[in-house]
Amino acid sequence: MYELFNHLKFKFMKNYFLIFVLVLSFSAKAQESGSLSLNLYGGYNFSDKVSFDMGYVNVKDGFQWGVGLEYFVQKYSSVELKYLRIDTKMEAFVGNTQINAGDDKGAVNNILVDFTQYFDAGSTKLLPYIGGGLGMGIVETPKNGNETTFAWDIKLGAKIKTSSAVSVNLHAYLQSMSSAVGNDIFYTWYGPVYVTDYATLYQFGLGAVISYNFKN
Repeated sequence: MYELFNHLKFKFMKNYFLIFVLVLSFSAKAQESGSLSLNLYGGYNFSDKVSFDMGYVNVKDGFQWGVGLEYFVQKYSSVELKYLRIDTKMEAFVGNTQINAGDDKGAVNNILVDFTQYFDAGSTKLLPYIGGGLGMGIVETPKNGNETTFAWDIKLGAKIKTSSAVSVNLHAYLQSMSSAVGNDIFYTWYGPVYVTDYATLYQFGLGAVISYNFKN
């Protein structure tokens, strides 16, 4: 049953993601006056402790990199398809005992569709912005292979323009993904109730983006 749930969940997320990509494509065709930017990501993610019923996993901090393609549907509004990756250690514990010592390397990947709103702060060089997105997360571990799950992010930052087509974005962000790890049982007057138990990873980070704008 759990394998069937994972299979259906993956199919749902895959179709959901394809819908977002199609929306992005149709939006690009409908807004011929918009501009397109290639974004190169670099950032530092802080560690997080992911708790389970029988233990926990320490996802260590590390450098995150990525690439994105951002389309401006309006002057101050954009849609972006981006890929992010961090290679890190994932130390799994049951009680106080690490059960994957020496085999704890892994990676966290995010494929997201982001929506960003920029604000005119009265400066031609500085544009504050806020945004967020939805998509899929892929966790890679040596023993368990790859697991795909739902992911989201939010961000807050500022875009610094230059006299050329290159600009720099400085931002803080929060990325998260959740995965079903089993069931909890609650006993009521009507009998046992099974509730799916989820483990959630939260990765807060600080980063920069180098953007190249393709002029129309």
